[in-house]
Amino acid sequence: MAFPILSIIVFTPIVFGLALLLFPAHRHREIRIAALVGASITTVLSIWAYFTYDQALGGYQFVEKIPWIPALGISYHVGVDGMNLPLVLLTGVVIFTGVLISWGIDDRPREFFAFLFILATGVFGVFVSLDLFQLLFFYEIAVFPMYLLIAIWGWKVTREYAAMKLTLYLFVGSVIALVGALAMYFASGLGTFDLLALEGAGFSTGFQRFWFPFVFFGFAVLGGIFPVHNWSPDGHVAAPTAVSMFHAGVLMKLGAFASLRVGIMLMPEGAKFWAPLILVLATVNVVYGAFIASVQTDFKYVIGFSSVSHMGLVLLGFASLNLDGLTGAGIQMFSHGVMTALFFAVVGVVYDRAHTREIPKLGGFIRPLPLAAVAFIIGGLVSMGMPGFSGFIAEFPIFMGLWQRAPIVAIVAAISIVITASYIMRVVGNVFFGEMPKEFEGHISPIKVQDKVALVMLAVILVIVGVYPRIMAPLVQSGAQAILALVGGA
Repeated sequence: MAFPILSIIVFTPIVFGLALLLFPAHRHREIRIAALVGASITTVLSIWAYFTYDQALGGYQFVEKIPWIPALGISYHVGVDGMNLPLVLLTGVVIFTGVLISWGIDDRPREFFAFLFILATGVFGVFVSLDLFQLLFFYEIAVFPMYLLIAIWGWKVTREYAAMKLTLYLFVGSVIALVGALAMYFASGLGTFDLLALEGAGFSTGFQRFWFPFVFFGFAVLGGIFPVHNWSPDGHVAAPTAVSMFHAGVLMKLGAFASLRVGIMLMPEGAKFWAPLILVLATVNVVYGAFIASVQTDFKYVIGFSSVSHMGLVLLGFASLNLDGLTGAGIQMFSHGVMTALFFAVVGVVYDRAHTREIPKLGGFIRPLPLAAVAFIIGGLVSMGMPGFSGFIAEFPIFMGLWQRAPIVAIVAAISIVITASYIMRVVGNVFFGEMPKEFEGHISPIKVQDKVALVMLAVILVIVGVYPRIMAPLVQSGAQAILALVGGA
């Protein structure tokens, strides 16, 4: 039997999470070290899986399949290909850096890391699932801890409101998606939830056109699609730093990926029919999100609305239904995940020292926090899509795919590039340059070693993918080609 690397990646976080609950509550140092060990194991295995995947062979690899509830056609079935393997790596990177950034948490760190790890297991489980029931099962596991992490450890001013709003939005979306999933199960006549079997179920065109929006838009709520996106910035702002990193960096990709995996890949005719609407809504995401981000004065809200804008680019890539667009969308999910994790890590570093996120009240932080400034600038260059960074490698194919599909959409969406550059430069100028307010002079402590490791790791990844795109682009392209084979050359 092959080494069950995906199962170990999926279940290591929850095993460590439950083990952490057995630690005495006052042993904070031991709890942090155990959390770091758990995150390190998961991250190392994610990296190992990424670099041992055989691109020449392609398709789903590291596959494991075990009957779970045979009477209902449910199995434990996992595997990775070119589209979801980068997301597994992304999750590993974000959980590792999230633990480092959360090193200073003193309010019940045992429970905090336990819930964060349960959340990680849910995320990993969705990304590797090849069984529809199993995907939905892990999807719900991923949503529940978010409520607790925000409501208990979040920003006191809005945490209860933001946690409830997030949970209700995602719950409604997942119920709608569940209805669509059950419709596919019964209509297929196969008596199985196996995603590979359902790909060949041959659903009628009418069935696909009717049920596609249930599944796609149900999951896309978590992807932040307009107009059901406004849970997201509030959730970003209220969440503690590591949870914001996970929320924007990984969870929004969870919704987008599920929309792709269950919507487009199982109902390609439905995808072709509804693609024009997705293009319109995602264009609003991209442009509206950028404009709203540009007028925010709260450091976190800028990044929150920026995420809405950049996730719109992912959805535009999906809706292009061609190789360039899908490849760009796959890379964008990874690039944006690392970028927003870096952004929120920097915001956390600044807030921990200044105790404010109001941009007009900050300034001159490049002197006491030079590494944070450089990290944010690198993230900003990625966000702007500058050549030499991962954002360019992601956004350029998306716009190429859009031009082939709908040139007008490509032109309108390109407005966001200019707006993004304007608000990134405004934030960099106001927070890190200029005069430091007198109340901060001499009171800003240096960055801790753990924070430095997290910031450097995230920034380096963004540069590597930008300078050497072959490390990811061919892999994602192979996954995109498999999707196009199902769509039938839309």
